[in-house]
Amino acid sequence: MTMPPSAPCPCGSGTAYGGCCARWHDGPQRLQAPDAQVLMRSRYSAFVLGLREYLLDTWHPGTRPATLEPNEPGLRWLGLQVKRHEVLDPDHARVEFVARSKLGGRAHRLHELSRFVREDGRWLYVDGDLL
Repeated sequence: MTMPPSAPCPCGSGTAYGGCCARWHDGPQRLQAPDAQVLMRSRYSAFVLGLREYLLDTWHPGTRPATLEPNEPGLRWLGLQVKRHEVLDPDHARVEFVARSKLGGRAHRLHELSRFVREDGRWLYVDGDLL
């Protein structure tokens, strides 16, 4: 799925996609999110847009799956709420979020506390605990 740069960013930041998550998804700043919260938001937007390559590229190699399946037909992402961004040290952080979706007429809620690490100057998603 493509998104016009002027459309509201799926991550819920209140800014246009072109000035928000698009810069991390493509172009000279690709994969250079400045902190774990920005990376988490860009990953949510990547899920919404079906950017599987970006998701794999921002997943720590130690926990990354070999492949990701495309979104199920009819899946609609409804919104993201970042509840907390906790910097543990310069290279480790946690982000608690709630992502809402709808599939087949049923609403779903994913509440996770995600772990992130910075390696070689790049933030990466490691894993998370469902809450």
